[in-house]
Amino acid sequence: MQTVTKIILKSGKDDAVRRFHPWVFSGAIKKIEGPVYDGGLVEVFSNKDQYLATGLYQDASIAVRIMDFAPSRPGELGQDFWLKKLSAAYNLRAMLGMTDSESTNVYRLVHGEGDQLPGLIIDHYNGNLVVQAHAVGIHLNMKFIAQSLQQIYGSKLKSIYYKSSDTLPGNFVSEKSTEGFLFGDNPKEIVIENGHKFEIDYIRGQKTGFFIDQRENRQLLAHYSAGKKVLNTFCYSGGFSVYALKAGAAHVESLDSSKKAIELTEKNIELNFPGIANHEVIVADALQYIRENDQVRDVVVLDPPAFAKHTNVRHNAVQGYKRLNAEAIRKIAPGGILFTFSCSQVVNMGLFKSTVIAAAIQAGRQAKILHQMSQPADHPINAFHPEGEYLKGLVLYIE
Repeated sequence: MQTVTKIILKSGKDDAVRRFHPWVFSGAIKKIEGPVYDGGLVEVFSNKDQYLATGLYQDASIAVRIMDFAPSRPGELGQDFWLKKLSAAYNLRAMLGMTDSESTNVYRLVHGEGDQLPGLIIDHYNGNLVVQAHAVGIHLNMKFIAQSLQQIYGSKLKSIYYKSSDTLPGNFVSEKSTEGFLFGDNPKEIVIENGHKFEIDYIRGQKTGFFIDQRENRQLLAHYSAGKKVLNTFCYSGGFSVYALKAGAAHVESLDSSKKAIELTEKNIELNFPGIANHEVIVADALQYIRENDQVRDVVVLDPPAFAKHTNVRHNAVQGYKRLNAEAIRKIAPGGILFTFSCSQVVNMGLFKSTVIAAAIQAGRQAKILHQMSQPADHPINAFHPEGEYLKGLVLYIE
């Protein structure tokens, strides 16, 4: 009978796994019994040889990503496992009313640890699925994943695009095919989000093609945009700008340092508002532009990329958030609104809030917090994995 390689943890290092945390760090491992390779199936045991979980191994800081807290069949996580897990993720989105919505046909199907599938991201774009592997073990099971997705969606499925060349280790990407269609061939799609149209290019776009996680926050922005002058920085595909214009904003500026992002924004503005005259695009560094431009806006959106991905650069990230927010607060009209975000996982809500408050103090302005924002329900947070709460946002009223 085939046996699965055993990962035995050091004494006292099994508490997190017993609390259903889905990661085992390399420093917690006492010894490995049996052959081990990147992406291989392993079983995790306590120092007293008690079974704890089954996961996928990788020679990295996160050494094991837990896939199940019940013993697997020896040597595999087969088709039945993936179909069961992916069906559970689909059923959750169906319960949330996302799988057959007439007003929104873009949603996240699998959110890694939030769906008990660490290392796997799947986004749905009007019948097209974009899959990202953030761990080698996920890549090695991609055949099972693709087959399960075809079974779940049936005739509703147009394509599956695999997009992992930027998310897997570089030495592995050079050896394996990690980019391309696994099913169908549909390189672009027009999707609808809350009645707004967006063109999605999964092949050349950032991440999987669109920032789905801001859906509810874009809707909230619409509430504050009617008749206002709005500046949307780090605009990427212009999501916040489209919502503001649809809500009746007097004038909207979309700013990004990437010319490609600005071109995508212009496409989406034209898609929703052909020939519109009250929208302006700006290619510039956001901090420099806000600092050097004295024009006053009623609403400012700050949605930068992650300033910190690791704790060793967290301090620098916090200073970056503080500078950016202080400059924006200085330039907002009295009675204006600031939408400000952080997607840095290592900056929690408490730290982000205190940073923005410090920025308001530095700017010499009074501020009230109207809303505290997070990711939507199709980006669920595993109750045993607080690190999954990556998106933080605040809406401030500036006096």
